[in-house]
Amino acid sequence: MTSAVPDATRAAVLRYRVHAQQLDAGPAPSADPLAPTVLDPTVLDAGVQDTGPDGALWALALRGAKVRAGELPDALALAWTLRGAPHAYRRHELEAVEAAVRPWSARDAAQRVFDAARPLRAAGIDPRDALATAARTMRDVVTTPMPKGAVSTALTSRLPEPYLRWCRTCGATHVYEQTFRLAALHGGLELVPGTSPPVLRRVAGWPPDAVGRTDPPAPGGRHDVVRTALHLLGPSTPRLVAAYLDAPVGDVTARWPQDVHAVDVAGEPRSVLTADADALAAAHDGAPTPVRLLGPYDLFLQARDRELLVPDAPRRAALWPALGRPGAVLRDGEVVGTWRPRARGARLALEVDPWTTWDAATRGAVATEHERLAEFRGKRPA
Repeated sequence: MTSAVPDATRAAVLRYRVHAQQLDAGPAPSADPLAPTVLDPTVLDAGVQDTGPDGALWALALRGAKVRAGELPDALALAWTLRGAPHAYRRHELEAVEAAVRPWSARDAAQRVFDAARPLRAAGIDPRDALATAARTMRDVVTTPMPKGAVSTALTSRLPEPYLRWCRTCGATHVYEQTFRLAALHGGLELVPGTSPPVLRRVAGWPPDAVGRTDPPAPGGRHDVVRTALHLLGPSTPRLVAAYLDAPVGDVTARWPQDVHAVDVAGEPRSVLTADADALAAAHDGAPTPVRLLGPYDLFLQARDRELLVPDAPRRAALWPALGRPGAVLRDGEVVGTWRPRARGARLALEVDPWTTWDAATRGAVATEHERLAEFRGKRPA
């Protein structure tokens, strides 16, 4: 770690993240050959979580990509990766993504598969080997697009007892959920967009020698999940990045980048990538950033320093409830309220909960973003 850069204020950190995540990008022009393409948003380096009614596509639209609800471009692919959640990636980079999300150690794999780790270890099975076995088995099973339930049934008949659990909700025995999800991409399988329950299919051209591999790549590179988290959610710490990735702190620390500066954020020592230090410093005096309607699982809201994002505890509880998260109204990097969509036939209403008294400019900007969301969904604002 090199010498420290000036302390970073909370406002500067939030404004830096807005810029790093390209939330200050304008809507995509309708006819401009030089306009950003759907592959350009930097957040695709880390994966864009596809959870909720608008999911990854709205997150990309907010960052300047020209996309519409329910129409995932062929250039993008969906896969279960971080935390077992579905994420969108650039299709031509899926092999690199798969390597980047391989477990770093037996301890890391055990944490990723959650409750599946105990029976595996009791049977003397390394969780990394379990993911590899599940991946190879899934690859053998999914020769044509198959719904998740059918894949699970086939796996249950092929895998031994330590891989299986009795599910009281389903009233059936099946593979542990996280093992199932995390093994899919290691088996060269992607999710078919717009399917519920999910349908899995083989990724075209997947190299046979990559199926079931669990040896992690060396640190660094475009899709290194620690590095991308530090860039997009920084300044940060190994503890915060580990919480975001659902990985052991020790493994994250071992892969922590060397090209970082120390920076103090609200009295806490953190790190910022050397390449990002100037952008962080500029954020102190930067121009205000635009109003945005963030989806509930937008990357900006995935940072684990929630006390920094939303200092007020009751408001944090409102923004991140156990069930049914709302979206966030973001103004100059600050969450100033929540929103929920209310579809009414061909019209889309917006239910908002302002946390402060919004001035006319904020109300107007929210109305504009409401129109943008309605157009994205193919509806009219109500």
